[in-house]
Amino acid sequence: MTARADGFLNLLKPPGMSSHDVVGFARRVLHTKKVGHAGTLDPGAAGVLPLAVGQATRLIEYLEHASKSYRAELLLGVATDSGDLSGAVTECQALAKMPGRAAIEQVLARFRGEITQVPPAHSAIKIGGKRAYERLRAGEAVQLPARRVTIHRLDLLAVEEASHRLLLDVDCSRGTYIRSLCRDIGSALGVPAVMSFLVRTRVGDFPLKASLTLEELAARGGSALRAPEDCLSHLPRYDLPPGRARAFRNGLPTHDPRVGALAALPVRVYADGIFLGIGRVDAALASVVPAKVIGSPDRTPPQK
Repeated sequence: MTARADGFLNLLKPPGMSSHDVVGFARRVLHTKKVGHAGTLDPGAAGVLPLAVGQATRLIEYLEHASKSYRAELLLGVATDSGDLSGAVTECQALAKMPGRAAIEQVLARFRGEITQVPPAHSAIKIGGKRAYERLRAGEAVQLPARRVTIHRLDLLAVEEASHRLLLDVDCSRGTYIRSLCRDIGSALGVPAVMSFLVRTRVGDFPLKASLTLEELAARGGSALRAPEDCLSHLPRYDLPPGRARAFRNGLPTHDPRVGALAALPVRVYADGIFLGIGRVDAALASVVPAKVIGSPDRTPPQK
């Protein structure tokens, strides 16, 4: 069976490699430069890193709508300028006694749902076209604005009194920084805190249990690629009316009174069960407008 040339990979990024390093590895294995990643992971973190290959790279932006899950370890009594253990220590506080589990649970309750957080200055967020961490390295002062994010689930798994650590499971919206969440939980407990370890356990349709190690990717090659449409279930599905597939492939909108029931999100577009790409709902015109067409435009001459 011929391996796919386009699609997504669910990779397990090991700690110590940057997301860009993993992309470079995949390019060498698959013998193509057309590889990109969705959802950067810090070099010290491990876990799910979705990669897109070939035409699927045009769909990376739609993975940003997917929620994410993490397992995080939080260390109380220490703060760093980066929010994790890779940074310089900015504060230390000896803890005579760990907060009790009941007190910790009360604080965690304040961080469930929609919250405001300030991303760490050591982040890949761009300011004037330059990443925040690059500006820091150049000696510039960086102040990032607060943003609204949603914590769908925040569970306390363990309290390690001897090592002053908490183990947390987090489900969250796009744009959430777990380093900031750990810092803010510590602040609410009245002590400095830092994220001491992080594993990303899910990105949308990419779970940790199904992720491949780099060694497994090297062994399987292109056969490890998943069809693009199998990885976008967080987007609503839209089936074109009969006879509109060619119009969609050629960039033409489709008027359809049914689209009023669709959310104002991108939609997965199908015709006769075949995935054609991503459409944009124009509620005012009651139409679906092609946003990203997968495959070549349909140049077949019209039937007479």
